[in-house]
Amino acid sequence: MKRIFLIGYMGAGKTTVGKVLSRQLGLSFVDLDHYIEGRYHKTVGQLFAEKGEEAFREIERRMLREVAAFENVLISTGGGTPCFFDNMEFMNGTGQTVYLKVSVWELAKRLELCKSTRPVLKGRSGDELKNFIAESLEKREPFYLKAEIVFDVEEMLTDQDVHKISQELVTRL
Repeated sequence: MKRIFLIGYMGAGKTTVGKVLSRQLGLSFVDLDHYIEGRYHKTVGQLFAEKGEEAFREIERRMLREVAAFENVLISTGGGTPCFFDNMEFMNGTGQTVYLKVSVWELAKRLELCKSTRPVLKGRSGDELKNFIAESLEKREPFYLKAEIVFDVEEMLTDQDVHKISQELVTRL
């Protein structure tokens, strides 16, 4: 039985890499945010807005444990998932954890393109976006670095890059 958790900041490529990697490993793929949205019939942004962060993080914690009961699965977590409760210790105890590491500069470049779909980033651009990411990443990275594998995914521009990253990860898992 295999269980892999991909962690990292939003825009790191957890879902993109996860879909390819899960196929290569013959595992089911679960995006935790999409799983939550399917169960609650609301977007993560709506849940955050309606219930507040504390209640959302409790939902996320329960759903993480639910999907972690699946066998032969690769789970792409939300960017904040490892940073609350004992989630990081739980993931390390029930499977392999992989931190997809990306620089602030590259994250800002990636997130600039999709900030309209990420409520926390709306209205931020340029230096303000970089500063927000840098501050947030500084708080989260101590949790991310508890991962069993830290893997640099700075170069991820094409499908070929994603397949190369995935193939390299297969050899490390």
